[in-house]
Amino acid sequence: MGIVDKAIANSVPVIPRPIVKKISSRYIAGDTLDEAVSTVRELNERGCVATIDLLGESTESKADAAGKLKDYKKVVDTLDEHGLKSGISVKLTGLGLTLSEELCRANLEEIVEYAGARGRFVRVDMEDSPYTETTLRIVEDTHRRYGNTGAVLQAYMRRSIEDVQRAVRAGYSVRLCKGIYDEPRKVAYKDFHTVRQNYILLLDELLRGGVYVGIATHDEFLIWHALRLIHQLEVPKDRYEFQMLLGVDEELRGILVEAGHKLRVYVPFGEDWYEYSTRRLKENPKIAGYVAKDVIGSITDAVKR
Repeated sequence: MGIVDKAIANSVPVIPRPIVKKISSRYIAGDTLDEAVSTVRELNERGCVATIDLLGESTESKADAAGKLKDYKKVVDTLDEHGLKSGISVKLTGLGLTLSEELCRANLEEIVEYAGARGRFVRVDMEDSPYTETTLRIVEDTHRRYGNTGAVLQAYMRRSIEDVQRAVRAGYSVRLCKGIYDEPRKVAYKDFHTVRQNYILLLDELLRGGVYVGIATHDEFLIWHALRLIHQLEVPKDRYEFQMLLGVDEELRGILVEAGHKLRVYVPFGEDWYEYSTRRLKENPKIAGYVAKDVIGSITDAVKR
């Protein structure tokens, strides 16, 4: 990653919000569900499936959690109405985990059952480390009862090798990503190459373990290793998929789709776009570089006119 890209990423907190919103439009479907539906339809037409991610994390009251649950149901209903190939992703803090585990469990089970009755899968996103153990325990229990849910594991977490083995024993689907939260060294690997190597190790364990795996990365080095493992282990195509974020490396996305691999795109939408945008830009300096080029290009065009 270039020095300039890193410098841009580190300067994100001082970039005015209107500019962040403008440049993040490539990576967020919009503020409304209608905009997300339009994006998913276009992705389906290009051979991709999707997962709709309603932006926003912690809720502050039972009423907020109930509102979030209602919003998720509306997403599921809208996907059915339009016949789109997409699941949903949920955050447990959005369903009330910071208020009470019992409340969160009840809300998650309600949306999982609701989605399952309509043939939809619910991915439970992983949040920062204080919630890891509780999240996995809730996912395991919910999967045992309903089946149509799975978790996210992060390759930079030191505990993830044990969590992979736990997922294999329980049999639930895993989305494997590198990890995005700023965690202390005692719980997360900090070295870029170490995280890569751990990702390969974890992916190997998951593929050998027989669970359905979402290979979530834009790192072509890791994608090459994923393809190598799929070939060597003779993993059938109904046991894995590649996953990418909206607006990131669309050329690589197209290459994988054309090669016949299932590919899912995460489609975030909602009014809580600022935190998501700034975190993604800081997480991936290369995206910041793309953004800078977009902005510079827009300014240049305006000057020419």
